[in-house]
Amino acid sequence: MTDSAHHGPVTATAPRARAPGFWHNLAFWGLLPSWLLMGVALLLPILIIAAVSVATRGAYGGFEWGFDLSGYRQILFNEGWTGELEFTPQYLVIILRTLALAGVTTLICLAVAVPVAYHIACQPPRLKAALVYLITLPFWVSMILRVYAWMIILGRDGPLPRFLEFFGAHAGLSFMYNDGATLAAMVYTYMPLMVLPVFASIEKLDGTLIEAAHDLYGNRWVTLRRVILPLTAPGLISGAILVFVPSLGAVLEPSLMGGGKQMMMGSLIQLQFSGGRNWPFGAAIAMTLLVFVMIVLLLIARRATAKESTA
Repeated sequence: MTDSAHHGPVTATAPRARAPGFWHNLAFWGLLPSWLLMGVALLLPILIIAAVSVATRGAYGGFEWGFDLSGYRQILFNEGWTGELEFTPQYLVIILRTLALAGVTTLICLAVAVPVAYHIACQPPRLKAALVYLITLPFWVSMILRVYAWMIILGRDGPLPRFLEFFGAHAGLSFMYNDGATLAAMVYTYMPLMVLPVFASIEKLDGTLIEAAHDLYGNRWVTLRRVILPLTAPGLISGAILVFVPSLGAVLEPSLMGGGKQMMMGSLIQLQFSGGRNWPFGAAIAMTLLVFVMIVLLLIARRATAKESTA
């Protein structure tokens, strides 16, 4: 008799698997350079700004290391001659103006981007590629040149005032140095950041769903509200974030189009680090802006997670 008769059938033994700790360590060391780069390029500057925001203002500008919350207190209160705190709403007005302009910019970009992106997505492939190229074309030009172009368009003797003078407006009309001029430049600057993610989301939309909505006697408004917008919500949210966040820190638009008179948080921060030489106050405003942006992003992420869990 064979050995198999005495000892039963011979079974093949599976190869010994490597310990999971080996692959875990390999992944850790492989990603370590990326983590170090992100820490040095992203986290370290934020920690430095946070430390400067609680430092003491130097006698001749700059800062001295210490712990002082006067930079944050200065956002809402000012110290009087006798040492009492007086409420000063000037910086609060700047913060509210920044939030309002950033919000309106986002809404206008969203209202324009949805039909534009939908129109591009419905075109043949070659024309679609050409239109997407035209949307990205402004990125090839310096932002300051684009803002100066709007200064020429809206300024005295520009194309828009001359066009309105032809219909009876008074001579020497100018639309510069106000919130409207700042808003126009911001919408133009950040519009491609809204169109591209909305277009990417609409392009993936199944066209049969739109046809089914029309077959069920849904008009265009109902189809847009009940089918297109809910299914393209990730692209809409991404575009809104890409527009709203940089709009909060805009510097060129309020400085050039607003003439420095209609100040926003970005130009206020730049002023404190340059001419004002009050680095702790500028860092405190920057940290306040950062905390607000993080709160908005966390709320959006939490809402998106809640929707996915209920779906």
